[in-house]
Amino acid sequence: MRGEKIYEYDLNVTGLTDYGVSLEAILSGKEKVPPQGVRIDIAFEGRAGGRLAGKVIGVDYARMRADGRVDLDIRGSIETEDGRRIALSASGVAVPRATEPIADLFENVCLGTAAEDYAWVNTRQIWGSGTVNFSTGKIHVDAYMQ
Repeated sequence: MRGEKIYEYDLNVTGLTDYGVSLEAILSGKEKVPPQGVRIDIAFEGRAGGRLAGKVIGVDYARMRADGRVDLDIRGSIETEDGRRIALSASGVAVPRATEPIADLFENVCLGTAAEDYAWVNTRQIWGSGTVNFSTGKIHVDAYMQ
């Protein structure tokens, strides 16, 4: 990916909230995604490294579609090592792999803060890519500033 890599994060899924059909039921094949889709709220937390190093916490309000696409709606924050907070919002898609309990992630990230030392994030486009492993609950994303 082009641009300056400004962070990579490794996150753990810390909770799942479903609205009628569980992620576990879908992944095990017990249930299919219904035509109207399924929303699953995925709570996460972990650490970011790189130019924006610190604690990451948030929720992905994911929408699984019947055609296999997963639309991402991520809201979270990065608390930097020096105690500053940066709001994170991202849209994008997760594309499940056919033969593994893994999905590839493609994110359009928007960062914002009033902290002067990090004001540079407010005007920049960030693209992220990575993976989520459903069997381990691990998420990895590399993010590049354009």
